Amino acid sequence: MSSPSAFALTGFIAWTLLLLALMEGIRTGLVLGRRVPANRFTPDNAGLSPFMQRLARAHANCVENLPVLGGLLLVAIATGHAAVTDPLAWPLLGARVCQSLVHLASVSATAVTIRFLFFAVQLGIGLYWAFALLRAL
Repeated sequence: MSSPSAFALTGFIAWTLLLLALMEGIRTGLVLGRRVPANRFTPDNAGLSPFMQRLARAHANCVENLPVLGGLLLVAIATGHAAVTDPLAWPLLGARVCQSLVHLASVSATAVTIRFLFFAVQLGIGLYWAFALLRAL
């Protein structure tokens, strides 16, 4: 049986891939429907719908945070210190998914505040893990 840390790391990667697949699926539909030429997409989906712009940013945010938070999970797993990360692995993954979902839903002031709270949870967990792992290693 895998640890919660291994599941959270795999879940984080899977979530990042799912957002990418969604974005590329929509882009493919736009190209096949001849609404957007294949060479007109930008990394931030500028010129597309607000949802597509939020989707690009939600995916980019996952990509930006995966090396840091995923790296901590990987260090814990690889060094036999998953006991440090296991208790908060599920909350980290939940906060990541919720942050993305709120980002996809809205950029209202309330939504941005809620999204930041989910990010702050991840940041707090990451900082805790970093210091706990440094002590344990």
